[in-house]
Amino acid sequence: MKQGLGLLLTSAVLLVQPAWADTAEIARQMQVLQQTAASFDARLTKLEGVIRQNQQLLSLLQEVEMLKAEVSKMRGQAEVQVHQMDTLGKRQNDLYVDLDQRIAEITKSLKPIAVAATPVAPATQAAPASAAQAGAPSAPTPQLDPLVESRVYEASLNHFREANYAGAIAGFKGFLKAYPDSALAPNAQYWIGYSYYALKDYKSALAHQQKLIAVYPTSAKVPDSLLNIASSMIALDDMMTARKTLEELVAKHPGTNAANLATRRLAAFK
Repeated sequence: MKQGLGLLLTSAVLLVQPAWADTAEIARQMQVLQQTAASFDARLTKLEGVIRQNQQLLSLLQEVEMLKAEVSKMRGQAEVQVHQMDTLGKRQNDLYVDLDQRIAEITKSLKPIAVAATPVAPATQAAPASAAQAGAPSAPTPQLDPLVESRVYEASLNHFREANYAGAIAGFKGFLKAYPDSALAPNAQYWIGYSYYALKDYKSALAHQQKLIAVYPTSAKVPDSLLNIASSMIALDDMMTARKTLEELVAKHPGTNAANLATRRLAAFK
């Protein structure tokens, strides 16, 4: 009886041991799985952080690209404005050159008429003067050809148009020496100053434009001369004098093209 009961208990223990072993293995596997899941969670959290950072970087990159596009657009607009200013400056110079050519042609056509219209004194009236001057040597009076005068001026102007500023300066100086009383003398003086300005010799440009205003104060070139004086002052970093010159130009010569340009430049000072 006792042997049967022992055998029964032994069989029960043998049957229970595999169940305990399976439970322990399952518990161990569950622990491993939990650790693996925790590791995956940690990695996912890290990846989410990286993704967020990448999204921020992506947003920053997009903003940078937008800023680059805006800068490119602004540069393009600036280049267009510079081109427009250069074009306007060239058109202004062309207008001045064309105007001077027309003045030269008018002068060329009017001078022969003036010479023909000059009354000739009668011989009986001229005789006493001739007798009085008989004992003294008379200096020969040079006869200046108006056609030659016009050609000399136009040749100098062509030098300026072709950007041969040194040639223009020499030509206009020679013109002033040969024809100091010419109606085109103020214009020649102006182009000398402007040629020096084009050569970036701003002090010489300033001196010659100031000479124009002093010698020919009623000339139509005075407004343009004042504008060139202001430009030379700006190039020499004398902004205060440049501004005063522009204000003087606008006040004394309103409605002129030079005054209109001066108004625009004054607006840039504000």
